[in-house]
Amino acid sequence: MLKEVIGIAKEAGEAMLEIYYDAQDVEISRKDDDSPLTKADLASHHIIVDALKKLDPGTPIISEESGIPDYEERKDWTKFWIVDPLDGTKEFIKKNGEFTVNIALIEDDQPIMGVVYVPDKRTIYYAEKGKGSFKQVGTDAPERIYSTGNKKNEALVAVQSRSHGSEKLITQLKGKGLTVEETIPAGSSIKFCLVAEGDADIYPRMGPTMEWDVAAGDAVYRYSARKGVHTSPLTYNKSDLKNGSFLIGLKEKIEF
Repeated sequence: MLKEVIGIAKEAGEAMLEIYYDAQDVEISRKDDDSPLTKADLASHHIIVDALKKLDPGTPIISEESGIPDYEERKDWTKFWIVDPLDGTKEFIKKNGEFTVNIALIEDDQPIMGVVYVPDKRTIYYAEKGKGSFKQVGTDAPERIYSTGNKKNEALVAVQSRSHGSEKLITQLKGKGLTVEETIPAGSSIKFCLVAEGDADIYPRMGPTMEWDVAAGDAVYRYSARKGVHTSPLTYNKSDLKNGSFLIGLKEKIEF
């Protein structure tokens, strides 16, 4: 099934690129929470949801663009797909290439499969429980990627949001006993992937995200361990799909 999901993500990404490259100005509307929405978000959403329904008709789907089913409806779900058709809409609008397609399969409240496609870079990251995490660029052969997990007292490279990063974040980390010697700005779920492939040590996020923002990248991170599975503070199918602050990449647990 992973091969088919990779194909779906690439198809959605290509549809997004048609809009990204062809339009001089990206047409923007606003959702109820005032976040931006483009035609590319909706085109990707329809491709992914329609394809997943054909591929796996018995499994429910949550997409950022389709609304959230009531918790009473989904509280007993043991498995479901969660999709962010275009993660990094702000980056898409800015035309900096740092936007992704995210598709994840959740089972028993944990991601067991995740696909992160970066259309503008023709780069895909994917992971599956028991099989590890991989990166493929263009038509090159996929390569297994690894991350080691870091200790709190080490000098660390932190990846932070290009849109939401700040010096305040680094100061907060210092207050937790962490030493950040370098920061790397990045957009969307690429931040998880940079930690998973060892280009960054940690990804701290202060402030809310939604489960569909993190699920695919979280899977890529979890299964990038050389032995076993990396622990993650993130859980899924909560009564409220909003996440609090979190930090990915440390062996120790840090409370915010």
